[in-house]
Amino acid sequence: MLVVAVALSGCASKFRTYNGPEVTRIIVYKSERVMYLMHHDRILAEHQISLGFAPEGHKQVEGDGRTPEGQYIIDRRNPNSSFHLSLGINYPRPEDVAVARDLGKSPGGDIFIHGSTKGTTGPRAIGKDWTWGCIAVTDREIEKIYAMVATGTVVDIYP
Repeated sequence: MLVVAVALSGCASKFRTYNGPEVTRIIVYKSERVMYLMHHDRILAEHQISLGFAPEGHKQVEGDGRTPEGQYIIDRRNPNSSFHLSLGINYPRPEDVAVARDLGKSPGGDIFIHGSTKGTTGPRAIGKDWTWGCIAVTDREIEKIYAMVATGTVVDIYP
């Protein structure tokens, strides 16, 4: 019984492996709620996404509920995320800090591509915007994305 339990627990691991083509770029179209993992000009994967709770426009200040727009990079990986797994986006850039400073506010931070912790039903369902500015996918999808995407990958986020 113990051997079976150990074997089955290995099947449920959130850490997958990936041996395919390198993900050279992530493209996010906020208005379409879609994210593409690209190998140069070829789409490797397509995912439906959820965004910040007020997704229209570029993120300007902490708490505005917007998802940033522009070119960023994946700058960190969090295997112990509260949202299953997460990939950090290097928001705020210096220009983001300057805009927030001009408004007398903080730009915020901690923008990630992450899972949901709640599966795909309820308030965190994909297709409903519920994050504080992050890009959310299902837990199963973030497991694949986490395996495929390396630190340093470019992320282009369009309106």
